Amino acid sequence: MTTHAIEVAHLTKKYGQWPALNDISFAIEPGQIVGLMGDNGSGKTTLLKILAGILSGYEGNVAIHGHAPGPQSKAITSYLPDESALPTSLTADEAIRMYADFFDDFDRAQASEMIDFFELPHNKRFREMSKGMREKAQVALTMSRRAKVHLLDEPISGVDPAARDIIMRGVLTGFDPDALMILSTHLIRDIEPIIEYAIFMRQGKILLAGHVDDLREEHGTDLDTLFRKVYAR
Repeated sequence: MTTHAIEVAHLTKKYGQWPALNDISFAIEPGQIVGLMGDNGSGKTTLLKILAGILSGYEGNVAIHGHAPGPQSKAITSYLPDESALPTSLTADEAIRMYADFFDDFDRAQASEMIDFFELPHNKRFREMSKGMREKAQVALTMSRRAKVHLLDEPISGVDPAARDIIMRGVLTGFDPDALMILSTHLIRDIEPIIEYAIFMRQGKILLAGHVDDLREEHGTDLDTLFRKVYAR
């Protein structure tokens, strides 16, 4: 019997009267990299926040390895928000120590190696770094938890193409192939080579979902082109 890493059933989340998520359902097995794709306002960030256990007040059912979002699911879920939450007064080494104190599953050696991989200074304060450098540092910290689920919200937005490539290589370096990773983005072409499952969202609904190879075969095109066709409907 296959155990799903994530199960979502009839999930609806409203802000006032506006449904950010509108009755969505899906299930994802572990050992995959999933692309969560859609434009701004499609519901990607809201969904990831619910999965990460930091947003409540929704209707429907959500399970992370069998646990509803809460302390047990947070213990096995590593979340990268769409905006950096790192205190800008910290250095990379200080942030590593902070994460090690806060998360039992944090691998300090891996974090240090990823900081080196990204060619970041260990003792320079984040406020003195560029946006791209801070993004790389946040990815290094997030991916250095031995989590069963990694949720990355727009990890390559706002940086140049060269930095996107480096960040994606760093993400793969830190990823446990037995875990699950969900990458949220509107930059389909940049993540298509590494994802195995795709979810297309618009206006709080899932327009299309499936294994990438199946979607390519069924529609006879790459994901980037398919995404544009789906959104043109």
